[in-house]
Amino acid sequence: MQMPIFLDHHSTTPVDPRVFNAMREAFGETYGNPHSAEHAYGWRAEAVVEAARGRVAALIGATPAEIIFTSGATEANNLALQGAAATLEASRRHVVVTMTAHPCVAGVADLLEARGHPVTRLTPDRDGRYSPNRVAAALRPDTGLVSIEFAHHEVGTIQPIADIAALLLPRDIIFHSDAAQAVGKVPTRIVPGVDLLSLSAHKLYGPMGIGALYVRRRPGVRLMPLFAGGGQQRGLRPGTVPTPLAVGFGEACRIAGLDMTSDALRLAGLRDQLLDGLAARIPGLGINGSIADRLPHNLNVRLPGIAAADLLYDLRETVAISTGSACASAVIEPSRSLIALGLTEAEALSSIRIGLGRSTADTDISIAIEAITDSYRRLRGTVAAA
Repeated sequence: MQMPIFLDHHSTTPVDPRVFNAMREAFGETYGNPHSAEHAYGWRAEAVVEAARGRVAALIGATPAEIIFTSGATEANNLALQGAAATLEASRRHVVVTMTAHPCVAGVADLLEARGHPVTRLTPDRDGRYSPNRVAAALRPDTGLVSIEFAHHEVGTIQPIADIAALLLPRDIIFHSDAAQAVGKVPTRIVPGVDLLSLSAHKLYGPMGIGALYVRRRPGVRLMPLFAGGGQQRGLRPGTVPTPLAVGFGEACRIAGLDMTSDALRLAGLRDQLLDGLAARIPGLGINGSIADRLPHNLNVRLPGIAAADLLYDLRETVAISTGSACASAVIEPSRSLIALGLTEAEALSSIRIGLGRSTADTDISIAIEAITDSYRRLRGTVAAA
């Protein structure tokens, strides 16, 4: 079976061959427990884990001691938000999140609200941006924690994180950002005022099953661990760090530091080529989000008059893309994020997300343009006939 062209790089990215080779060596030769301090096998494993921690830290401008390995961005987001909220003083329990947050952040916000934390959910502008003024309007005297995604997982909007951090810093508000979609794709450097930052290896050509949370040390951020157990990783994340996965994560970050600029330039060009090709062939095609403040590999568009889920099914053997809709119990619901941008339910249900990647070739774009256009015309013909 020939696999379709993969244009869903927001959901995951294929492991870079260089990452795979580094992990294979770790699986074969570095099998000691990195927390075993009594013998050379543990020392060797610890050395490669710490080298990987240093590479992750270097990509975002942090120190190695500020990087806590997790099982992925979902755990990192939970550790950041649940862990920070548990330490807030009684007079500072108000939490601010965004309406466009990833479901794992939105889910934690719901959980915190059920535990008695007042929660404000920010609405973005039409392009999905949260200006410092918009954030400032949501702050209250009792605000203790704010979480805003660095870049959105559907429409790719990049937020003014440095400006928001500058707003929050003098107010002594803990600031968390989910940067899983941004790290390795655009410069994502720690700036004053950012206290917690979540990362995911499999979003930047590393392995699934590992992520990280940046936790500022100076001034320190207090977190309550999610798990009880050993004292690994400053006691914040008990459990054995998976050495090969950490090595792969570190190598992916090293490569991203080298290739990010050239990757971004190439993919932005291919993205614009894809948009121009679709817009020329599909009347009324709409763009969700801002092209100017957008991840270079992201495209999210509305195709009038059809259901995106039907398009994806029709393309299943040709092009792998995704929809902003969530399926639950066979009921199609519009994306919460797209509705927050001001789209109608029909517009949200007709939207598709296309994510280009390091392996995307010029020919893939040409094939995708023709395949999406042909499928759209077939579906429109079906709709017209009905």
